[in-house]
Amino acid sequence: MKRLLSFTILTLVITLSACGQEDAQEISQSEGERKISSSEESQEVNAISESDVLVELKDTDGQVVATASLIETETGVNIAVKGEKLPPGLHGFHIHEKGICEPPDFESAGGHFNPTDKKHGFDHPEGRHAGDLENIEVAEDGTLYTEVMADMVTLEKGKENSLFKEGGTALVIHSDADDYLSQPSGDAGSRIACGVIK
Repeated sequence: MKRLLSFTILTLVITLSACGQEDAQEISQSEGERKISSSEESQEVNAISESDVLVELKDTDGQVVATASLIETETGVNIAVKGEKLPPGLHGFHIHEKGICEPPDFESAGGHFNPTDKKHGFDHPEGRHAGDLENIEVAEDGTLYTEVMADMVTLEKGKENSLFKEGGTALVIHSDADDYLSQPSGDAGSRIACGVIK
């Protein structure tokens, strides 16, 4: 009887021990899956954040007057621009070939981004520059919110038309409207705000 009781207790202990090990393995596996899932989610978030670029455009006094959010899409780079304290009316808005914004004239940004060696303007038969964008309109109170599509560029590094080329690129707001034809920059007047795309 004692032997039977001892055997039963031993069997019960071994069974409980095995169950405990299985539970521990399941918990460990579950934690591992959660870590992998968390890591994958983190990588996905990082991938999204890298495709969304924020640019600050400063005026000739070094004050931020606009911000632009650049997002890669299937049809190009969508640029959403929000600003204030800008002169009301239509303004030329372009991507320039150098990522340097030195006041007071921002000539350091060079000409329009033009990797395909075209003429300037939507209306030119040999146009347009990859950096040519539609005019933007500032409200009477100096505020701005608009979106434009840059369908000839990409944020993907290594491409000929990448905005992250060596030396970088910049966004520039001009004092006047772009006429979409005159060379080399649409007779859009002086450069009143500039921001490096980085």
